[in-house]
Amino acid sequence: MISRRRFLATAGATPAAALFAPSGRDALREITEALARRPGTPQQIAEDEDFWFTVQQAFTVDRSIINLNNGGVSPSPAIVQDAMKRHLDFSNQAPVYTMWRVLEPQREGVRAGLARMFGCDAEEVAVTRGASESLQICQQGFDLRRGDEVVTSDQDYPRMITTWQQRERREGIVLRQVSLPVPAEDPDEVVRRFEAAITPRTRLIHMSHMINLTGQILPVRAVVEMARRRGLPVIVDGAHAFAQFPFTRDELGADYYASSLHKWLYAPHGTGLLYVRRDRIPGVWPLQAADAKLDANIRKFEEIGTHPAANFLAVAEALMFSEGIGLERKAARMVYLRDRWARALMRHDRVRMNTSLRPGFAVGLANFSIDGIEPGALVQHLFDKHRILATPIVHIAVKGVRITPNVYTTPAEIDVFIAAVEKVIRDGLPAA
Repeated sequence: MISRRRFLATAGATPAAALFAPSGRDALREITEALARRPGTPQQIAEDEDFWFTVQQAFTVDRSIINLNNGGVSPSPAIVQDAMKRHLDFSNQAPVYTMWRVLEPQREGVRAGLARMFGCDAEEVAVTRGASESLQICQQGFDLRRGDEVVTSDQDYPRMITTWQQRERREGIVLRQVSLPVPAEDPDEVVRRFEAAITPRTRLIHMSHMINLTGQILPVRAVVEMARRRGLPVIVDGAHAFAQFPFTRDELGADYYASSLHKWLYAPHGTGLLYVRRDRIPGVWPLQAADAKLDANIRKFEEIGTHPAANFLAVAEALMFSEGIGLERKAARMVYLRDRWARALMRHDRVRMNTSLRPGFAVGLANFSIDGIEPGALVQHLFDKHRILATPIVHIAVKGVRITPNVYTTPAEIDVFIAAVEKVIRDGLPAA
């Protein structure tokens, strides 16, 4: 068995390191036992490398790569992979029976688990294929007429902006995009900017809970309350927020909330959540046609034809894994890893943080830039020279590199990243 000391000291072991990982259920048991032996606040646990070593062993990631791009899609722990494979094997025994009649009804348990985490009724949660599908259900599901206006920001997810722009071209609606500060550390200013864009023709607001470019957490509740006073619905994009840090539906006050589960819940790839407040369900058309008898039923949003049971049912193990760690502890660990690299790089005058490090404004996803260094060139260098995955961000509002560690990321890997960037700050990028 590889020693903990050697594991943590090594920035990237060979892919065969996965052979040392315990089975999924063994790993989860070891995590809960480790927590029982180490009581403490989330902030204390965040720095307990013995505990996080146990968490790291629950994943089967390739340690020859330092993956700091977990914001796009995260690897699933072994317990989730095992469940998905088990359900897939069973499905293929006789799909019309095993998948449709035996496994499909078990989706209701997943629905109930997601509802408990979000703090809502199970009859308000649809299980989808990702945040984009969930959001497009809402975006396409509202009746809008020519000249009706939708307010969003210029930092919302590109696919969602494209969806509104298609409705502009096709139906003649008007999309109004507000500019938000980078970073945005005054919630009242964010609300003011959304409110200033509202006109008598405004019909709804679309906003991010956490901006994918920078990790900025926006004041959802304050915007929802402002909009509600004006009779306007708010669609909330929670793709990067759900399960990265703790919150509930009531804390947000949202009527419509969408997220991907393959990001911070570590569920199978291609899974998502859509929440619609119960009395709002009849007012939203499904993306794919559903029978009229489902008009008030959240399941109308799941009418997509034949779909795999395995992906959706393995969400149950992802819920169990995240709840086993605890969302408060997960968020504290993400902040700890973020601050480790961000505060180290901020010692250099040429480095700018495009993400606030103040509590409550971001968690693990953060963005930085270096004067005189193009983000794309830096990201390419990090991978070519150091096998570090990161994300270049070139946007009208922000230009930098997005760094997203995960609970399986080691401090040693963070330190390799710091050293690689500091060398670039000192020596510049090598000539092509």
